[in-house]
Amino acid sequence: MGYLDNIIGRYKRIRSIKDLENTYTGTYALVGIGSHCVGNLLPVVHHLQLPLKYICCTSETKAALVSKRYPASIGTTSLQQILDDDTVDAVFVAANPQAHFDIARKVMEAGKALFIEKPPCQDLDSLDILIDTARSCNARSVVVGLQRRFAPATRILQKRLKGEALHHYHYRYLTGLYPEGDALLDLFIHPLDYATFLFGDANKLKTAEIIEKNGGQTLLLIVEHKEITGVLELSTDYSWHGAKEQLSVVTDRGLYTLDNMERLCLSPRSSALFGIPLEKVVGGNRSLIELYGTNGFVPTLGNNQIVSQGFFSEIKTFADMVEKRHTGSSRDFGFESLRNTYALMADIVAATRKQ
Repeated sequence: MGYLDNIIGRYKRIRSIKDLENTYTGTYALVGIGSHCVGNLLPVVHHLQLPLKYICCTSETKAALVSKRYPASIGTTSLQQILDDDTVDAVFVAANPQAHFDIARKVMEAGKALFIEKPPCQDLDSLDILIDTARSCNARSVVVGLQRRFAPATRILQKRLKGEALHHYHYRYLTGLYPEGDALLDLFIHPLDYATFLFGDANKLKTAEIIEKNGGQTLLLIVEHKEITGVLELSTDYSWHGAKEQLSVVTDRGLYTLDNMERLCLSPRSSALFGIPLEKVVGGNRSLIELYGTNGFVPTLGNNQIVSQGFFSEIKTFADMVEKRHTGSSRDFGFESLRNTYALMADIVAATRKQ
């Protein structure tokens, strides 16, 4: 036991030292401090100990409160103050979505790295302008906050799907009513982006039907990609308490099921003889392989929803890009990577407008 205790103790010390050595020396600013920012972004910024010099908001009252709540940061209502500060290397933007486009351009033109929450703009034409601005400003560090791309389950699913023959997928994204904004742009952008991120360009929007009743909006879509076709149900006609996101992908290997980004399972395909499924003949229990899942009993960072939903990795990836620790480029996570998503949304708008 003493030998094992020494090995475990040594491992814990090495891990602790490694964590302490992983420090960030750049200077950061934050624009916007709504509930999403406070609940999902700031906890990661503080965990990583990113030096946050400014927190910018539109209210003088909130700016004064920010300085009290976060004494290491300066509360301000002036974006220009941040842009004029040469010590600021990078800016997080989580403001009103209507303001994202203008703020993004100003941040890039000021020569600062940019992390911007979705949606970065309102339509495909505006996205192309952001792409051109990023190129002309040589903006090397741009990340758009579509956190599902960074979730641990995503990495596992991507890796497994690469070596398999894809059949079809079914994607359900169900929430409650959303009267305060554009459901397509603010909510449905998540599953649409995730589908194009996993399966590539949407070559054809085969079916697009919209159902609007009692304030709820439901989109029923059939989307054709190069190697797979998917059926999507995106709806605000359910409940926020029972909000649900489920992706099912059928391949030669079996059925992958991803529930709320929290649990990824594989149900292996049953064998067949002359087209007859053997499970109908010999019976037996259905096997289920869990590929990813959080453990609510163990209080570790990895079991926190901020990690499983992808918030932690998206912010860490951005900080690593700013401090030149990440070898990827802005094309992987920036505006160019969203062009397929926005093109698909434009097709959906055009198709449903005719109904």
